[in-house]
Amino acid sequence: MATDTETRPAQPDAERPGAIDAVPVRHPGRWVAIVVIAVLVAMLVHLLVTNKAFDWRFVFQAMNQQPVINGFIKGTLLVTVLSMIVGVAGGVLLAVMRLSDNPILAGVSWAFTWFFRSVPRYLLLFTMGTLGVLFPQGISFGVPFDWKLIDWLGLSGDWRFLNLDANQVFTGLAAGVIGLGLSEAAYMAEIARAGIMSVDKGQAEAAEALGMSSGKVMRRVVLPQAMRVIVPPTGNETIAMLKDTSLLLAVPVIGELFYQLQSIGSTYYKTFPIAVAATLYYLAATSVLMIGQYFLERHFGRGFGTNAPRAARPAGAGGA
Repeated sequence: MATDTETRPAQPDAERPGAIDAVPVRHPGRWVAIVVIAVLVAMLVHLLVTNKAFDWRFVFQAMNQQPVINGFIKGTLLVTVLSMIVGVAGGVLLAVMRLSDNPILAGVSWAFTWFFRSVPRYLLLFTMGTLGVLFPQGISFGVPFDWKLIDWLGLSGDWRFLNLDANQVFTGLAAGVIGLGLSEAAYMAEIARAGIMSVDKGQAEAAEALGMSSGKVMRRVVLPQAMRVIVPPTGNETIAMLKDTSLLLAVPVIGELFYQLQSIGSTYYKTFPIAVAATLYYLAATSVLMIGQYFLERHFGRGFGTNAPRAARPAGAGGA
């Protein structure tokens, strides 16, 4: 029996494809860019090392002062965490209200978001520090308009169970947390609303058809899937909040990082080294937050990446 090679006619050499002489694509612009960047980096390093205006010894001495460290822990990190807790919780609540079929709840959510997104944070914190003038008798919690009701009923006394000094509530770290938290809630409301709207409505309808309540559907079905959309901008908002703690000077908050560093700079008449010290603190804290954001995004983005799934191993294939 004749084989395939015997019956197939031989191809002439002229019809056979020749060797491909591949020439790599040249990118001269890349090398020019690399050279320019290298020169700029070398100039920057030379500036940082040789320019006496930086005064690195004074910078590190200022950074290691105990009031500065306490200001970084309490006035920067603690205020950031507390303000984001208030902002995230309030933002999710406002987002659910905004998506509600109740026009009153939706209107209140819109009005809150409109107001706190319109007012600059510095002005908001400055106003927060002066709100004590509105409540000279303190902030009372109890039955609304109790003095009117008591007067109509011919009684005496009051129906209040808690009275707070407004001058203490709207000063210091408490005022900073309230002001920054309310402002952040307005931004988080839009972020949470976008995340909730990114989840297919059919999933919520299917969960409700199984007998789950609306609240349980939101907690168990909608929000876990919406986190993939919510986490990246929330990470950016957290980093922005960390930097905005420097605005606590408007309250004012004495136990804050930038306030303490400015006090040292004013004492020794060294302004620029103090700015460098504050920059190093914020760079370190922001870098840690960026790493945490990366792992959160990877956790909540499982199954939505662009990486192709691994091919299944054939049966009987050995593992390494």
